[in-house]
Amino acid sequence: TWGFAPLSACLPALPLRRSRAAAALPAVRGLSLSRRRRRRRRGFFPDADMANVADTKLYDILGVPPGVSDNELKKAYRKLAKEYHPDKNPNAGDKFKEISFAYEVLSNPEKRELYDRYGEQGLREGSGGSGGMDDIFSHIFGGGLFGFMGNQSRSRNGRRRGEDMMHPLKVSLEDLYNGKTTKLQLSKNVLCSSCNGQGGKSGAVQKCAACRGRGMRIMIRQLAPGMVQQMQSVCSDCNGEGEVINEKDRCKKCEGKKVIKEVKILEVHVDKGMKHGQRITFTGEADQAPGVEPGDIVLLLQEKEHEMFQRDGNDLHMTHKIGLVEALCGFQFTFKHLDARQIVVKYPPGKVIEPGSVRVVRGEGMPQYRNPFEKGDLYIKFDVQFPENNWINPEKLTELEDLLPSRPDVPNIISEAEEVDLQEFDTTRGSSGGQRREAYNDSSDEESGHHGPGVQCAHQ
Repeated sequence: TWGFAPLSACLPALPLRRSRAAAALPAVRGLSLSRRRRRRRRGFFPDADMANVADTKLYDILGVPPGVSDNELKKAYRKLAKEYHPDKNPNAGDKFKEISFAYEVLSNPEKRELYDRYGEQGLREGSGGSGGMDDIFSHIFGGGLFGFMGNQSRSRNGRRRGEDMMHPLKVSLEDLYNGKTTKLQLSKNVLCSSCNGQGGKSGAVQKCAACRGRGMRIMIRQLAPGMVQQMQSVCSDCNGEGEVINEKDRCKKCEGKKVIKEVKILEVHVDKGMKHGQRITFTGEADQAPGVEPGDIVLLLQEKEHEMFQRDGNDLHMTHKIGLVEALCGFQFTFKHLDARQIVVKYPPGKVIEPGSVRVVRGEGMPQYRNPFEKGDLYIKFDVQFPENNWINPEKLTELEDLLPSRPDVPNIISEAEEVDLQEFDTTRGSSGGQRREAYNDSSDEESGHHGPGVQCAHQ
């Protein structure tokens, strides 16, 4: 014999709160709730009630027209509930929730009137944003009470899907240039092989009678006529599991937890050209749980800082110091690339390198991901080091000046011009002009007899 519980046995019920939409309803053309119930049982509805419904999705779920009587509504619900009950059809849990939700709304005169008149919006306002209803709203109307579904997700086959496990993986720039294969050890939950993820002997797992297998207890308190308050709490009998197992029948290996810890070794392939922030996914390798499709293990690449190179997409950047003579007369230097090659860089005499200038070496950047034979470019910024003060004998300066380009012509200096002293300046300390002005202001205040800013004499 099949027993059919109301929706409150499967998911939280909508609070019967008088919303603006409900308050705006006329008294159903002057009919009381009891008279409306009697008319629905007899299948009698005014034509306007049948024609002016705002939404028919809930009626469509039960396969009935908007003007259906209470008796026909109940028959349709019982027929569908028997067909899609989880005990008979375990894979139709979502469908059963939709059927129960639709019947819960349409069998309640006040909720049905809200839905007929205002559609989904009327139910949303009437529910007051109740917790626990977001999932069912999303299934039926395409969005939850607050426009999101939280962290719950489902796979393509309709099974609940577990959460993904995210792990950072630090890699060097050499690893990203050359590629690398490494092994990663991690611990995860797997179904207990001793009890096949049941937690105990066959038939030992029973649905919790206290919460009816929901894992949550619902308490409803009436605040006023037509207004109730609904509260949820974790079931203390099953600790939110929805199931109970007799102590003597529990699996000895997993102690009734259905899963055990297992060490997993993953072989990770870092391909050439991968970038910081790129993800490597191991599908279905996350924690296992009964009735849940495992999520993925996702490795997030984190590039470590390099002492010589900085990466920009597929290009590399580096800074190289040269002396003044090299900047003027050409140079040659070598450096070790990311694949351990020795690279020789030559610059011919007669071509000048300005301080801060950049030159490019084509094809010596990072390899492209999945096309490693194509590479970016290497950009070299030159830091020209000038000699220190008094590095040359004053007598030699004249000879050096004769070798360098001529000075620009100096304009005539008028007799009234004032000559100033050019001093060295430490950019790390900043300007001292503000301090000098402040000191000047302080000395002026002392001379004028002031003892601080804003101090004034009191007048009688």
